[in-house]
Amino acid sequence: MTTLLRGGTIITGAGQRRADLLLDGEKIAWVGRGPQAADREVDVSGCFLFPGFIDAHTHFDLDVANTTTADDFCTGSRAALRGGTTTVIDFACPNKGESLHHGLDLWHQKADGRTFCDYGFHMTIDDWNESIRAELPDMFAQGISSFKMYLTYPAMMIGDRDIYWALKELKRLGGIAGFHCENAGVIDGMIAERKAAGELSPASHPRTRPPYLEAEAVSRLLRIAQAADAPVVIVHLTNREALLEVDHARKRGQTVYVETCPQYLLLDESVYFNEDYSAAARYVCAPPAGQGRAGAPVEGPAAGRYPDRVHRSLLLHPGPEGHGPGGLHQNPRRPARRGDRGELLYPTAWPSGRSSPPRCAGCSARIPPGCMVSIPGRACCGPAATRTSWSTTPAPAM
Repeated sequence: MTTLLRGGTIITGAGQRRADLLLDGEKIAWVGRGPQAADREVDVSGCFLFPGFIDAHTHFDLDVANTTTADDFCTGSRAALRGGTTTVIDFACPNKGESLHHGLDLWHQKADGRTFCDYGFHMTIDDWNESIRAELPDMFAQGISSFKMYLTYPAMMIGDRDIYWALKELKRLGGIAGFHCENAGVIDGMIAERKAAGELSPASHPRTRPPYLEAEAVSRLLRIAQAADAPVVIVHLTNREALLEVDHARKRGQTVYVETCPQYLLLDESVYFNEDYSAAARYVCAPPAGQGRAGAPVEGPAAGRYPDRVHRSLLLHPGPEGHGPGGLHQNPRRPARRGDRGELLYPTAWPSGRSSPPRCAGCSARIPPGCMVSIPGRACCGPAATRTSWSTTPAPAM
């Protein structure tokens, strides 16, 4: 069946133009102006036609912090499609002591036959030993070429020596790793001080995770990557100091990709100081939300420095008893859902001049070269017809 989308403005990372778009099944068959026969015609005048958005950082059906993320692959992928995201790349997360194969098999059980959009997997590495190293070639054979490691969270982090060895091995195999960068030791010390002082409200969350502790971890990671001569991705970068470390590394000739999230572009730390504990706790995420932290993503566009990706963070169910007042370190992370990304960015970034439709397409609908993973079910030869139609009239800010 063919469908003609007539009268819209086509947006890509390279620019925008008025044109009609002919879809033949799941492929884009023609782009242009003028008469064109089709089984069905849709008037999209006044709309932007984006490539389908890609969310390359999701955590569906993940057991963490004594609870489980609110979305599984069924609900999460439906929410993604509602907001124009047609591809998600989730993290398969084996626990310490488990094999990569076990983690991948488990995530296939969670996702296969239950996901409404295209999907793929990254793999978390929270152990490094000869057994894990020996599994990597088979992970590549199964389409997993991108991995994630942590410089924080004792249950998931590995040491600097193991990061160095892992980066060298991934480079040899042609892969890449992303990193959650925060200084775990100092943060734990600050949390202990706040708890001892009885300061257990969400207001203590940003105070125990200051921007410079993220910047320190970014700097340390980039020096390790320099020693390993390996490319890396900094996930959910939040602040100016951390971006300066990325700038320094790029000037040294290193390959560094950066992603951020809407909560670092659109919020400020005042959300944590709401006297309503529940309202404040809904914004707890790591690193903390706050436009004050995010001088880098906010000011970057003015200087021509953009994130390579913009994604949504995990959303958790309200936790079991013990998560809440009296539990500074126990609040589940609660940023918004998959489908909100475009609606959050469009009414703020574009009209304000901080970005443009093509740049937003570049951040939301593209994975930079070197960060690619295979996507099950996307073996077609022509360009896949995953398109997002977006009204040019901004919705109210959310």
